[in-house]
Amino acid sequence: MATTVSNKIKLAILSGGLLSFIGVLVETSMNVTFPTLINELHVSLATVQWLTTGYLLLVTIVMSTTAYVLKRFDAQKIFLFATLVCLIGNILCIFSPNFITLMIGRLLQAISTGLSTPLMFHLIFSSVPTRKLGLYTGFASVIISLAPALGPTYGGVLTSLWSWRSIFIGTVPIIILVGLLGFWSIDQKAGGVNKHSFDYLGVVGLAVVFTLIVLTFNQAGQFGWLSTSFGISALVSIIVTSLFIAYAIKGKRKLIDYSILKYPILRFRLFGYFSLQFINIGLSFILPLYAQTVLHSSAMEAGLMLLPGSLLGAVTGPIAGRIYDRFGPFFPLITSGILMVCGTTMFWLLTDRLSFWLITLIYIMIRVGFNSGFGTSISDGSLQVPLQNKSDQNSLFSMMQQYAGSLGTGISAAVISAVGIMHPHLSAASANIVGTRFSFVLLIVLSVAIILSVITVQARYQQHKNN
Repeated sequence: MATTVSNKIKLAILSGGLLSFIGVLVETSMNVTFPTLINELHVSLATVQWLTTGYLLLVTIVMSTTAYVLKRFDAQKIFLFATLVCLIGNILCIFSPNFITLMIGRLLQAISTGLSTPLMFHLIFSSVPTRKLGLYTGFASVIISLAPALGPTYGGVLTSLWSWRSIFIGTVPIIILVGLLGFWSIDQKAGGVNKHSFDYLGVVGLAVVFTLIVLTFNQAGQFGWLSTSFGISALVSIIVTSLFIAYAIKGKRKLIDYSILKYPILRFRLFGYFSLQFINIGLSFILPLYAQTVLHSSAMEAGLMLLPGSLLGAVTGPIAGRIYDRFGPFFPLITSGILMVCGTTMFWLLTDRLSFWLITLIYIMIRVGFNSGFGTSISDGSLQVPLQNKSDQNSLFSMMQQYAGSLGTGISAAVISAVGIMHPHLSAASANIVGTRFSFVLLIVLSVAIILSVITVQARYQQHKNN
C-alpha cells in the first residue's frame, strides 16, 4: 500500500461519501416532516415512521451483501448503479401522490445508500496507509454522522418555506454532479476472489430476522407493550433469530464471514459503533418530534435546534481521528462514552423542562461525544482482522450501523406511541413527554454500556502489554 494518498483517491472517497451523505441527509430530513405528512397523507405516526425505519431496514439488508458485491464487481460499476438508483428514487419521491409511492421511492434510495456507504469505507481501507487511517475514517464518520444532524435543519427549513417535496428537489443536481465525479475518480477493481457462490438464503434469512425484530417493536407502538400481539411477535422473532444464527454458524455459504466475531476487541468495537448510532438516530427522531409536539416549534425551528451540535461534531471527528493515530483508541473512546452518558442523563433529568436552547446546548455535548467515538470504533475494529477479511468487517460494521438507526427510530417511536395507547387520558404533549423520558432511560443504559466496553478493551490491551 502506498504511503501517500493521491488526489484522485481523495476524490473517489469523497464521491462515495457524498452519495452516502445525500442518502442519510434525506432520511433524517424526513423526521421533521412527520407531523406534516401525517396530515397530508392521512397516516398515523406508527405508519409514517416506516419512511425512516423501512428505509434503514433495507439499507441494512443491502449492506449485508456488500462483502460479496465488493469482491465481485468493480467499485466504479457499484457506484454508478447506486447513483442511478438514488436519482430514480429521488424523482419518484418528488412526484409521489400518496404514501405508498413515497415509500417505494425511499426504498430505491435505500439501495443506493446501502451500497455507497460500505463502498466509501472500502476505498479508505484499500487505499489509505495505516498511519492515516484514523484521520480518513474520522472524515468519513463526519460525512455519515453530520448528515443525521443536518437533516432535520435541511428538512425543517425547506418544509416550512416551501414543501416537503423540496427536500428531494434540492438534492437532484448534487446527485448528478457526484455521479460525474465518481465516474472520473473511482477506478478500483473488484476486491478479491469469491470462494463461495452468493448466499441467497443468507440474505433472505437476515432480511426476515431484521424485519421481524422491527415489526415486533412496531406492534408495541400500535397495541402496547403488554399486548398479545407484541408477545407473539417477540416469541416468533426469538425463534427465527435462533434458527438464523444456527444457519450462519453451520452453513457452507457465507454472506459475511461471521468468524471474525471470534476477535473479542472487534466485538466490543462493533457494540460501541452500533450503540453510538442507535443513540444518534434515536435522538434525531425524538428531539424534533418533542420540539413540534411539546414546544409547538415549527419544522424549521426543530431542525435549526440541532444545527450547532452538528457543526461542532463535524469538527470533532477528524480531531479524534488524529488523536487515535498518535495515541491509540482509549482517550477518544472514553471521552465519547462520558459525554454520551452526561448528555443523555441531562435529557432524562430535564425532560419536562426542556426548551429550545436547553436542547441545543445538551445536543452539542452529545454530538461531540458521538463524533469522538464513532470513527475511532470502526478504525480500531478494522485493525483486528486480517487483510482478507477487511470486506467482511466493513460490511458487518456498515450493516449494523444502519440497523442501529432503524432500531433507534422504531423503538423510540414504539415507546412514545405506546404511552398514548396505554394512557389515553393524556394529551398528545403529555404522552410525548412521558414516552420521551422512557426513551432517554434506554439511551442512558446504552451510553453506560459503551463506557464499560471501552474500559474492558483497555484492560485487555494492558494485560497483553504486561504479558
